[in-house]
Amino acid sequence: MAETPFQHDKDRPWIFRTYAGHSTAKASNALYRENLARGQTGLSVAFDLPTQTGYDSDHVLAKGEVGKVGVPVAHIGDMRALFDQIPLDQMNTSMTINATAAWLLALYVAVADEQGADRAKLTGTVQNDIIKEYLSRGTYVFAPKPSMRLITDVISWTYRDVPKWNPTNVCSYHLQEAGATPTQELAFALATAIAVLDGVKAGGQVPEDEFATVVGRISFFVNAGVRFVTEIAKMRAFTELWDEICRERYGVEDEKLRRFRYGVQVNSLGLTEQQPENNVYRILIEMLAVTLSKGARARAVQLPAWNEALGLPRPWDQQWSLRAQQILAYETDLLEYEDIFDGSHVMEKKVRELKDAAREELRLIEEMGGAVSAIESAYMKEQLVRSNAERLEAIERGHLSVVGVNKYVETAISPLTAGEGAILTVEAGVEAEQVAALKAWRAARDDGAVKAALEELRAAAKEGRNIMEPSITCAKAGVTTGEWGDVLRSVFGEYRAPTGVSSAARNDASGLEELRAAVDAVSVKLGRRLKFLVGKPGLDGHSNGAEQIAVRARDAGMDIVYDGIRLTPEQIVSSAQDGDVHVVGLSILSGSHVPLVEDVMKRLRDAGLSHIPVIVGGIIPKEDEETLRKAGVAAIYTPKDFDLNRIMHDVVTLVDPDDKAA
Repeated sequence: MAETPFQHDKDRPWIFRTYAGHSTAKASNALYRENLARGQTGLSVAFDLPTQTGYDSDHVLAKGEVGKVGVPVAHIGDMRALFDQIPLDQMNTSMTINATAAWLLALYVAVADEQGADRAKLTGTVQNDIIKEYLSRGTYVFAPKPSMRLITDVISWTYRDVPKWNPTNVCSYHLQEAGATPTQELAFALATAIAVLDGVKAGGQVPEDEFATVVGRISFFVNAGVRFVTEIAKMRAFTELWDEICRERYGVEDEKLRRFRYGVQVNSLGLTEQQPENNVYRILIEMLAVTLSKGARARAVQLPAWNEALGLPRPWDQQWSLRAQQILAYETDLLEYEDIFDGSHVMEKKVRELKDAAREELRLIEEMGGAVSAIESAYMKEQLVRSNAERLEAIERGHLSVVGVNKYVETAISPLTAGEGAILTVEAGVEAEQVAALKAWRAARDDGAVKAALEELRAAAKEGRNIMEPSITCAKAGVTTGEWGDVLRSVFGEYRAPTGVSSAARNDASGLEELRAAVDAVSVKLGRRLKFLVGKPGLDGHSNGAEQIAVRARDAGMDIVYDGIRLTPEQIVSSAQDGDVHVVGLSILSGSHVPLVEDVMKRLRDAGLSHIPVIVGGIIPKEDEETLRKAGVAAIYTPKDFDLNRIMHDVVTLVDPDDKAA
């Protein structure tokens, strides 16, 4: 019997993507066409936070957020502009969108219809994974059950009408960004996929004999950290566990339909503000984790830019990341070989270890009633907050080395970060222009057609009918994102997920003795326990930083007020007043820190609370720090400030009556 050759003609490379979208649909379209001309082979669309959470650009919660972390898409006109001169039946498009996934897919299909594209030829993905939004990114809108119903509607519709589309992208990427261990990534993502497929089965929209086809369209979006041997093992464990679940739980016999199909963006959590040029090496090493093992190789890869811990990357920065993919795929011999880890005793043992741990975690979640129940009980969220706290403490104590952060911190000044224009900034007038264009759009459309389309959408939502075709009708009638969202809010209501930050301080005081003593001492001077409000104004749902500040403050003995994400400046000031707090901390990572902080500061002054010191944390460029200080901010912290105990000591100093008197 002939031996299978270990070397062969080059395999086809994965899809090359960069995650992009900002300011306006027109500007983003120009960037997409530029990136495609440079050899990118697929698109990955970033939407701004109002679009992701179902608000129009003129909503009160959208203030300061328009066009900041992605492109605003308020109606079919914006979607048309976004894909101008890009034939959708020839493009593979990934859209990072969750709560409003059905709506953005409806807009995309409506534009494809206008282009004359055959829906059966459309290829791409909507992320459409709400469960991880409750755990990490925070762009959920509805409670778990109606959210799962929307996911089921999208899946049940696409497998018939857009059969090459991936209708959900179960996303462990953001779990790692929230501090998940490899075991938690495996178990929580697979539990989510099980919940989704069980929901589709129970929904009754897919005939039993066609269910395997639906299973075959489920895709995943994963993360790869810098511990790349473990990450390779994790990806091999993912492929084997998914094959096992598809075969044993769902009876899928066709091996092709059991394949673990995934796209990836490598770890952004580990990108450092300090010595950011080092991030180039981190990104390259992390890419190897999802490309070296042929049997567990990614289908699509998008890499962050080296300077994303500083702010939005420029087109050149994105090109640099794209070139890393192209060099690996076209200059090396990687794609000429069979899986180089097959038969490795080390790899097999590590994969087995991860699989066993993930199966045990899956068993615990199953006993709770599945992923949705584990969300509602806050189990998953609390586990992630705890894991992230342990990771941060390991960095603080030097047990986990990060070059340039807690090891080899001496450095020459980098020429890459010098001068103006080192990062991309969104022009100040973008929001006003978008709001004006939105008002003009509303004035020019057929109000009767809009009203009829929205009523049909409302009826479908109430009656339990699939909402995809009514949503496409809404798109073609000129309905806006906010109007679509308002209709579903009126039917399903809104939801606030558990924060994962319990009120009970940890018993282990090691490393906190001095800090706890300082908090106790200043609390005696104040006549009551030092009270710290941690607030997240605006739509930014990346709550990891706020959660860790709240947890450390709680463990240090402070009285904590933390109500989670998506608060208006008015709500934060009201909470500060009602709670009689001593200090306010604001966490904003979406780039909207200047308008939101200025709004909070003005409201504090108007309420007679200007004596309360305010500290701010986020990805804040140097040039914005002076603006915030002029607004009255007492202290500013960015990702380089990893020593949480030092931040807590700063808080104690800020509120110490003796220091204030001095």
